[in-house]
Amino acid sequence: MANLVNLTINDKKVSVPEGYTIMKAADSIGISVPRLCFLEGIHEESNCRICIVNVEGQNGLKTACSTKVTEGMVVQTDTKEVFDAVSFNLELLAGNHKFECWKCSRENSCEFLDLLRRFNVDNDFSDAKKFDQKEIKMNTTSDAMLLDSSKCVLCGRCVSACEKLSGLGILNFSNRGSKTYIGPAQFHNLEDAGCIYCGKCIQACPTGAIREKDEIKVLERVLRDTSKTIVVQVAPSVRAALGEEFGYKIGTNVEGQMFAALNELGIHEIMDTNFTADLTILEEGNEFINRVQNGGVLPMFTSCSPGWVNYLELYYPEYIEHLSSCKSPQQMAGALIKTYYAKKLNKKPEDIFSLSIMPCVAKKAEANRPEMGREGYKDVDLVLTTREFARIIRHRDIPFRDLDPIKPYGELAQYTGAGNIFGATGGVMEAALRTVTEILEGHSTPVEFNEVRGLDNIKEATYKVAGMDVNVAVVHGGAAIKEFMNSLKTTDKQYHFVEFMGCTGGCINGGGQPIVSAINQEKYDVRKLRAKVLYNIDQNTEFRKSHENPTIKAIYKDFLGNPNEHKSHELLHTHYNKRSFYDVKF
Repeated sequence: MANLVNLTINDKKVSVPEGYTIMKAADSIGISVPRLCFLEGIHEESNCRICIVNVEGQNGLKTACSTKVTEGMVVQTDTKEVFDAVSFNLELLAGNHKFECWKCSRENSCEFLDLLRRFNVDNDFSDAKKFDQKEIKMNTTSDAMLLDSSKCVLCGRCVSACEKLSGLGILNFSNRGSKTYIGPAQFHNLEDAGCIYCGKCIQACPTGAIREKDEIKVLERVLRDTSKTIVVQVAPSVRAALGEEFGYKIGTNVEGQMFAALNELGIHEIMDTNFTADLTILEEGNEFINRVQNGGVLPMFTSCSPGWVNYLELYYPEYIEHLSSCKSPQQMAGALIKTYYAKKLNKKPEDIFSLSIMPCVAKKAEANRPEMGREGYKDVDLVLTTREFARIIRHRDIPFRDLDPIKPYGELAQYTGAGNIFGATGGVMEAALRTVTEILEGHSTPVEFNEVRGLDNIKEATYKVAGMDVNVAVVHGGAAIKEFMNSLKTTDKQYHFVEFMGCTGGCINGGGQPIVSAINQEKYDVRKLRAKVLYNIDQNTEFRKSHENPTIKAIYKDFLGNPNEHKSHELLHTHYNKRSFYDVKF
């Protein structure tokens, strides 16, 4: 057990393990020290000086995030001297921030704005002339994300998140003094800088300087176009996180209210992406069986995470043949909406607007890939993140918390527990194992495969299936992907099936999910709380294996034929390619 250190903070005595910082000690007794650049475990550089405190007997104010506690230390976090110094530092930052709060994507989750309110900083920084002397850097060419230096406070959190969570280091500081900005080397466009669009930088940013490409206005226009039939799909993990935007606790299932909100918006048909997650398992599972039985390329890699697919195409293209040819559930849904469902609705594909609500920023770019459509139209016309979905609900003044929950309306909304757990790391693997083992064994097999659950960056397990040892692995987050792929080059172990997710935790922690403040990231493991929602839904769903889904059975019988045959390959499978980028180092 660690030795304890006794100190006093704001006249409260506290004992904490040695090695604690003043900030952590204060947090332990409910004293909130303001912070801006600090992000625990990611960015702890103490360069914003918002967390300064007074330590008795020491000259000058000290940064609480980096100053370690000592025996007998006496700390004051809220003296007049501290208040004035923090206020001054915030004023300096505000003087270089372009305030467009009414149209900012962070209108309800801006840590910087919260601090300005907390310290009553006067709102006299709206003079646009001050930006005449500042070179504004805008990076807007990507389909998924944009960078806006006019809103950047140079905290560095995005730089550290990109390096530590994606393992790529796409972002860094450039230039000096008043000309300093953050972006890719030589400010290359994101799409040719090697970015995989995981969105970890967006989640780390305390302002709106890095954000998704906002496309709410596109949907607003379509909602007013009477010639269009809008068919929406909603990803599994959206229901586990959307409520946070409306004051619900982290880890609250708002599935019913989510569908009710879509109804209030005027959406015509709902096709739950969980349905095509089940469809993915039938296609991907049978593809895996075919590879095992017929000497195909192993290990087979999952292909449902576009951030991961971007990573492979950019950094490990020599392994592309290992990738499943399956489209992601989003793109499978889009393909069915414009073909099978269009016929059901007696509509032409061009008269249907295919809308996708996703936890992922990379899904925006995925929908625009040239192979994701046919006959001149896209399978998915528009992708909104969970955050954008929440914003349009607020802008429309829909009382989300007062909505009566409803079931999804639409023929392709039935799903199994297996389809639902796609949103958590290990969920795709577990769903696949539920079906693949049963097909190969020829009898009922277990539902739970607990070894692939959990938040370890790399999980491995071996299962005996039809007399064969099947080695599987689950990898999530860019840094873990890099580690696993490098080890794959040297290991003698024969893996058979590997699940990859571009985001740590999987889609429940996707780059398009609600922003969690730095303080709440320290308090909770958001990934665990959101994943619990999906596993609870799975536990209480009538059907828990994808091949048991009655609507899946019907669509194969009536439209697709058998898994992995001509029709399904035409609509539900694709190909992936090596991609290049400017490999410029800072």
